[in-house]
Amino acid sequence: MDAIATHSQVIQADKASRPYVSVVVPIYNEEESIPMLYSRLTTSLEQLGLPYEIIAADDGSRDGSFALLRELAVQDHRLRVVRFRRNFGQTAAFAVGFARARGDVVITIDADLQNDPADIGKLLAKVDEGYDVVSGWRERRQDPFINRRLPSMIANRLISWSTGVYLHDYGCSLKAYRIEVVRGINLYGELHRFIPAIASWQGVAVAEIPVHHEARKFGKSKYGISRTLRVVLDLLTVRFLLSYGTRPMQIFGLMGLISFGSGLLIGLYLTWIKLAYGAAIADRPLLLMSILLIVLGAQFVSMGLLGELIVRTYYETQSKPIYVVREEINT
Repeated sequence: MDAIATHSQVIQADKASRPYVSVVVPIYNEEESIPMLYSRLTTSLEQLGLPYEIIAADDGSRDGSFALLRELAVQDHRLRVVRFRRNFGQTAAFAVGFARARGDVVITIDADLQNDPADIGKLLAKVDEGYDVVSGWRERRQDPFINRRLPSMIANRLISWSTGVYLHDYGCSLKAYRIEVVRGINLYGELHRFIPAIASWQGVAVAEIPVHHEARKFGKSKYGISRTLRVVLDLLTVRFLLSYGTRPMQIFGLMGLISFGSGLLIGLYLTWIKLAYGAAIADRPLLLMSILLIVLGAQFVSMGLLGELIVRTYYETQSKPIYVVREEINT
């Protein structure tokens, strides 16, 4: 009995010491924003009355951001700081935060003070309703229209239409995730804005709530209209992963069959007019097109087969399942 009681006390003590909320903050040259951000963030989190931790990912800042974070971390054990050797991008900053998060719920928030930490409580309340991902919607966004809001509106519609996960604001960094959702996602490139869509293959419940948005107080934005092209390219990647990530033969094989079949039909047509009418076909562009389509078809099918081999290697060498279990009963 004493051993059982002691073991129970250890488990309860561990639960009491472990944070419930992990806040991940990517930081890049935000020296002026950090003191106010830390003050507002800790005030909002303490008002919730939940154990928390803050994980600041310094993405290779060249100003005094890391020195400030180090001073704050010495004073507050709930603040953990990770410093990159160089600027790897926001996706990498989120990824390192997710990997180190110990809470049941992970909150992501920007460091530029445009997200309001007071909205964290609303995100957590929505998670408590049973949602796995809760995304903030900057309904009254305080950014220039031409180079920020307009490209964002176009991108949001494209992403929603392509992925089937309809959100007004994919670009808002203020989001809440259950820890098991982000632990099952590997992030590359600039895929952080697509996390709700990438997580959708797990069958997660996604919600969106309006949040406050403020104009930038210090410095200038690291994003511009040029990132729209990168969003489109990333969207193609996400669309492929969601639809054919575990069955590449179905897309490449289909393209190969269409190409090969079209080339074969053109070739048969040319053969028929040659034999039936004695027409010259050597100098016809259709002959070259027929050969090209047949060769492309064979290449697409080969790509599909190679893709199947790669997928099997990826999953089988890591014993990685192609499914996600939510819960089991009577196991």
